[in-house]
Amino acid sequence: MVRTADDASLLERVQEYDPSALAEIYDLYAGRIYNYIYYRLGDEALAEDLTGTVFAKMLEAIRGSKSWSTSFSGWLYRIAHNLIVDHIRRTQQNGRQGAVDPTPGADQDPARLVEHRIEHERLRHALQQLTGDQAQVITLKFAEGLSNAEIARIMGKSEGAVKSLQFRAVAALRRILEAEE
Repeated sequence: MVRTADDASLLERVQEYDPSALAEIYDLYAGRIYNYIYYRLGDEALAEDLTGTVFAKMLEAIRGSKSWSTSFSGWLYRIAHNLIVDHIRRTQQNGRQGAVDPTPGADQDPARLVEHRIEHERLRHALQQLTGDQAQVITLKFAEGLSNAEIARIMGKSEGAVKSLQFRAVAALRRILEAEE
C-alpha cells in the first residue's frame, strides 16, 4: 500500500537490495501476511513458515525482474494466496487435515480459549467451503480489515466486483454456518 513518496523510495531501495529497506519492508508487511495465512490455515508454525516463504519468493522475483506492477501489498498477498492454495492442494492430496492449535498460555482462561478455538475452527472450515475468491475477500475484508479499494488492487478486480463478491461470500458463509447448527 504505497501511499507516500517515502514508501515509493523504500520500494526502490528494495529493488536495489538495500538490506535496511528489505528489513523495513519485512517489518511493515510480515505481521499482516502472517495473519492472513494463519486466518486461512489455522496453524501458527505453518503460517510462520509460509510468511518467510512469501518474502523469499519476493526476493526471487525481484532478482528475476518479475516483481509487482501496480500494488506492492497486493503482490505480497497474491504470493501468500498462491502458497495457501498450494498447501491446501498438497494437504488434500496427502489426505491430511489442518494442524492442531498450540497449548494455551498460562495467562489465558482455558475455557474461553477452547471456545474461541472451536469458533475459529468452525469459521475456518466454513471458509474452506467457499470458492477461493470468496474466501480471500472475506479474509482480507474482515480478518485483515482492508478497504474494498485495497482488496480490489490485491485481487485484480474492480471495487464493484469486490462488493458483489463480498455480498455473495457473506451470504454463502451464512448458509454454511446455519446449516451446521
